[in-house]
Amino acid sequence: MDPIDRLISWQAIYDLSCDYMRAQDRLDPALHIAVFHEDATTDYGAGWQGDAPGFVEFAQRVLTPQKANHHMIGQVRIDFESADMAFGEVYFQAHHRIAAEGGERDMFVAGRYVDRYERREGVWKIAHRSELVDWVRDEPAADLPGGETMFPWGARAPNDLSCRREEMSLR
Repeated sequence: MDPIDRLISWQAIYDLSCDYMRAQDRLDPALHIAVFHEDATTDYGAGWQGDAPGFVEFAQRVLTPQKANHHMIGQVRIDFESADMAFGEVYFQAHHRIAAEGGERDMFVAGRYVDRYERREGVWKIAHRSELVDWVRDEPAADLPGGETMFPWGARAPNDLSCRREEMSLR
């Protein structure tokens, strides 16, 4: 694999992880499924094991009732096995605002995605994704009193500013 192809391929694979996280935070199932090859498999332990379309349906169903989600990518390691296959380890931290009996809760999950990527017909996508959890923390929601902040709050698609680019061109 020549160095330029490796750089372009690394960026394409990294973009898959960014799109995956965005799809979960904005509740965008079309973007969510787009990061996977049609025959991709997933392993999320007891939560879900199976094909990618089933996982996306499962994940979107789990995330929808939550008030907000915020996924962050940490270090990313991508090792190219060949010009068309790579393996990756993507660290993440996720915040989930959950409505629960007795008040809202903040659940924090940190872990890693262990992936196999394949380039087919010139396009890199996830061929297999496993999620490993390294730690979880669950606690009462801890916002400023009344949820006040001088900044606007993020939202789900299509209400989030990142989904309304036409407003950005007017500023």
